[in-house]
Amino acid sequence: MIPELKKTSEQKMQKSLESLKADLSKVRTGRAHTGLLDHVQVEYYGNMVAINQVANLTLIDARTIGVQPWEKPMVAKVEKAIRDSDLGLNPASQGELIRVPMPALTEERRRDLIKVIKHEGENAKVAIRNLRRDAIAHLKDALKKKEIGEDDERKALDDMQRLTDRYVAEVDRLLAEKEKDLMAV
Repeated sequence: MIPELKKTSEQKMQKSLESLKADLSKVRTGRAHTGLLDHVQVEYYGNMVAINQVANLTLIDARTIGVQPWEKPMVAKVEKAIRDSDLGLNPASQGELIRVPMPALTEERRRDLIKVIKHEGENAKVAIRNLRRDAIAHLKDALKKKEIGEDDERKALDDMQRLTDRYVAEVDRLLAEKEKDLMAV
C-alpha cells in the first residue's frame, strides 16, 4: 500500500512539474522559439486548427520566427491569426513566407513577466503540497484502520516530505532558470 501511494504521489507531482514547464515555455523571453505560436488558432476551411497544422514553423534567426503556410490562400489568414493573438506580435509577409520578429522586452515588461512566472511557480508548489497533504491523510487513515504500523507510517511520512522537498526545489530551479532567461538582454 505504501509503495503504491508513493508512486502515485510522485507521478502526480511530476505532472504538476510538467504543467509548470509547459506554462513557463509560453512566457516570452526576447528570443524567438517556435513553441511560442503553438496555441495560435487559424481558420482552415471552416475549422479552427493549430497554426502548426497549416504551416511550417522555423527559426530564421534568434529573434525571428518564419511561418510558411502550405497553401497560398492561407498566408493572409495565418498572418491575421498571429496578429490577433494575445502575444503582441506583428508579423510581416514576404510572398509566401511570414516573418514574425520578436520585439525586445522593456525592463518593466520583464518585471511583469517575472511576477507571472513566480505566480505560476507558487501554484505548482501549492499543487505539490496538496498532493503531500492527501498522501499524509491516506497514511493516517491506514494507521487508524491498523493497515500499517506506526514505524511504517513515520518512515512513509518522512519519504513523502523528502519527495515534496525534491519537487519544490525543482520548481525553484525552473523559476530561477526562467528568471535568468527573462533578465538576459
